[in-house]
Amino acid sequence: GDQAMDTWIAVFLSLSLCLALFPILWRKKGRLPPGPAAFPIVGNLLWLTHPVSEFEYAVRELRDRYGPIVTLHLGSRRSIMIADRDLAHDMLVQHGAVFADRPPPSAGVRLLSTNQHNINTAGYGPQWRLLRRNLTSGLLHPSRVRQYAQSREWVLGILLSELRRSAATSGDGTAVVMGAFQHAMFCLLVLLCFGEKLDEKAIGEISSVQQDLLKFFTKLNVFNFVPMVAKYVFRGRWQRLLELRGRQREIYVPLITARRRQKEARSPGENNLHFSYVDSLLDLELPDEDGRNLSDEEIISLCSELLNAGTDTTSTALEWTMANVVKHPRVQEKLLAEMKGVMGTREVVREDDLQRLPYLKAVVMEGLRRHPPAHFVLPHKVTEEVAVGGYVIPPDAEVNFAVAEVNMDGRVWEEPMEFRPERFLPGGEGEGVDITGSREIKMMPFGVGRRICPGLGLAMLHLEYFVANLVREFEWKAVKDEEVDLSEKLEFTVVMKNPLKARIFPRSI
Repeated sequence: GDQAMDTWIAVFLSLSLCLALFPILWRKKGRLPPGPAAFPIVGNLLWLTHPVSEFEYAVRELRDRYGPIVTLHLGSRRSIMIADRDLAHDMLVQHGAVFADRPPPSAGVRLLSTNQHNINTAGYGPQWRLLRRNLTSGLLHPSRVRQYAQSREWVLGILLSELRRSAATSGDGTAVVMGAFQHAMFCLLVLLCFGEKLDEKAIGEISSVQQDLLKFFTKLNVFNFVPMVAKYVFRGRWQRLLELRGRQREIYVPLITARRRQKEARSPGENNLHFSYVDSLLDLELPDEDGRNLSDEEIISLCSELLNAGTDTTSTALEWTMANVVKHPRVQEKLLAEMKGVMGTREVVREDDLQRLPYLKAVVMEGLRRHPPAHFVLPHKVTEEVAVGGYVIPPDAEVNFAVAEVNMDGRVWEEPMEFRPERFLPGGEGEGVDITGSREIKMMPFGVGRRICPGLGLAMLHLEYFVANLVREFEWKAVKDEEVDLSEKLEFTVVMKNPLKARIFPRSI
């Protein structure tokens, strides 16, 4: 199959290059963190073609054997895996600037990011700062987020009616919920991105191409290794990638062009009620490139990044949290009692209610601790030699962090595998936990340091708002004679292997 072929091609390419580059790479090095022995160039060869789904178990085995900091040789690249909260804090906070760069992208990622012109893949420097600041001080600024409160109400209406329809057609109230969660998040993020409430067909097209790209993402790692040869050998995959990018172009360019025309037609100082992410991108001037504006291709890459980051991870986190609400009826009872205490008989939970619902926040935090949508962060690259934990990390090494391992550290969390929101309430071991990790790291679902997810605040708002209203609107019950199965499966994020099905009944409050 694909996997076996990937392995043999990697073996062949590795051995071919080995003799030529052997002397260059067999250099004296400082004390690297421990790890499995590797031959130069070939590296720990099987890691190149490891099924991504097995990677986490393998990292866990390595941690048990070598400790919380492990070196892997992926071809000629050094990759260092960290599974310890103190080491993570030392690297990402205390030595933040040294660990803030990104490794060179694969050919596939280079294509999708338009040569690293998006926030996630841009190297650490002026262009990355500009792109990130444009997002955090524009679309994600708290005052701008508040302006979109009505849009969230509109999307909540879409979500609740879709769930009602799904439960009504099943006969016994059963709904499969993930499709409705994803659709609602796409409606909202498309509005934030393009400033328009697009029709169902357009949202469906955007959602379809973005989800196809996410599913395809795990197949891009073959292009990490000798890209020119990989493009030829895996030309079917490369063609599929070009075709997906072409579909993005067809859908996105007309929307970008429409915003540009509207912007040009507005008189100076005229206020635009529906400010969008695209509006902010049209104004940017790139500091490293003589102040030029972003091209349409670059704007497509940035829009695609926003849509994926804002929909996939949030809907995954929402599904995991609601799965635990279904599995643990007492959690649902406590949530409902807390909301009744604050809101009385009012039906919809409003955003200004959320800060008065500490148990709700605890449920969302516990969902993110126990089921972080990403079990690893995007890889960081080291810019200069640095000593951490008694080892020397060489320049250009890739470093990654095992988020799920940190989140479930038994030295911090009592019974870490249990779902217990109470741990975040006063007196619990998670009381007042700093989710940004700047003081100390107890959990890191959004990453930590300079590359922390810029949408952290918006994601927390969306999760609290939707969990509250889903529990307020419906009573959630397990499907008859079925346990809620919390088995995991790796796609772009770590999703439920068996998507959540629940029986939902409108509440009569």
